[in-house]
Amino acid sequence: MAFSALFAALVVVFGYISIPLGFTPVPITLQTLAVMLAGGLLGARYGFFSMTLVVVLTVLGLPLLGGRGGIAALLGPTGGYVVAWPFAALLIGFVVGKVRSTGWTGHAIVFLAMACFGSLLLYVTGVPWLAHSLHLPLSKALAGGFYPYIPGDLIKAAAATVITVALRRAFPQERLTGHGGYVVREQDAPSLRR
Repeated sequence: MAFSALFAALVVVFGYISIPLGFTPVPITLQTLAVMLAGGLLGARYGFFSMTLVVVLTVLGLPLLGGRGGIAALLGPTGGYVVAWPFAALLIGFVVGKVRSTGWTGHAIVFLAMACFGSLLLYVTGVPWLAHSLHLPLSKALAGGFYPYIPGDLIKAAAATVITVALRRAFPQERLTGHGGYVVREQDAPSLRR
């Protein structure tokens, strides 16, 4: 649970790292990187929970989305992307949890999960909502809420893949979440006595 809260906080912090584009209300942020990492490192259940926590607390009024909060933040032009975050983390966690290969095949599967669910899935809900909320034709919503972000999303998916694969080797999911019966043994824990 603590790591779920940590990744929820990471999404909030990454929301403040924002590059506004003059032609669209959708800024470039690192939030999708945090969503990808939540699913990849915490797994389906805890990744879903961490992103749901962000959405629910935002609806309750906490200013978690770049300083904005409340239901209006989710009903605004970028709300369609945000409501898909829990499902993106869920699907990423599900796929990454099934990967057993540590070679190029495993890396490719993780990358595809990050790119498809951590980016493309968000556009499935985000772009139509952007078009609806701003009364734009779908072609203009694609130009303002999809095309400019593809290169950055591929970079974020690659970074999330490298980070996820490396950290899952060092810290298995069971160790991060406490799920699966992982018990910290004395030799696993650093000794405080000398």
